[in-house]
Amino acid sequence: MTFDAEAKMQFLYALRSKGVTDARVLTAMERIDRADFLRGIFAERAYEDMPLPISCGQTISQPSVVGLMTQALQVTSRDKVLEVGTGSGYQAAILSQLSRRVYTIDRFRRLVSDAKSVFDRLDLTNVISFAGDGSFGLPDHAPFDRILCTAAAEDPPGPLLAQLRVGGIMVLPVGQSDTVQSLIRVTRTEDGFDYDELRSVRFVPLVEGMGD
Repeated sequence: MTFDAEAKMQFLYALRSKGVTDARVLTAMERIDRADFLRGIFAERAYEDMPLPISCGQTISQPSVVGLMTQALQVTSRDKVLEVGTGSGYQAAILSQLSRRVYTIDRFRRLVSDAKSVFDRLDLTNVISFAGDGSFGLPDHAPFDRILCTAAAEDPPGPLLAQLRVGGIMVLPVGQSDTVQSLIRVTRTEDGFDYDELRSVRFVPLVEGMGD
């Protein structure tokens, strides 16, 4: 299935109806075809607003959540962004359309390899992929203007907070279980961190260590 005009129109309408109203975010999501990040029968459901399974027991988030998280991150074209949890690579591809550079890390080497293949095919040259423990971020490349975490932690991880530039923004789900989670936005100030609760969400947990 290709991202034809009718499917694209319905896809964008669904995003707007869920609160994704930022014009730059909508344009990025119009350019990046979610089907490129799915395989088999699931590619045919790429334009449905629902999470879908990918390799390693993970999921690709529903498009409206991707859009809302991206919108909350307030990315500018000058920003250096860290994404924790590459997954399918779809979120990183969206961020690549909005920022100067995207660093993305995942504990599953297979997911990183598969996502990198798609980035290369789409010629997304400003996305740099790493296999590693995302809970520690990428200190060698810090500080970051924006950090997006696509897995839920009990609290914002200290290493990620430390890698956020003053004036920078981090968006992530937090919660003590996989059924009660909140999407929050953290803004680093000269004096510390400001926290805003955005909405209820449900994500896979942020796990330390490496996967297969």
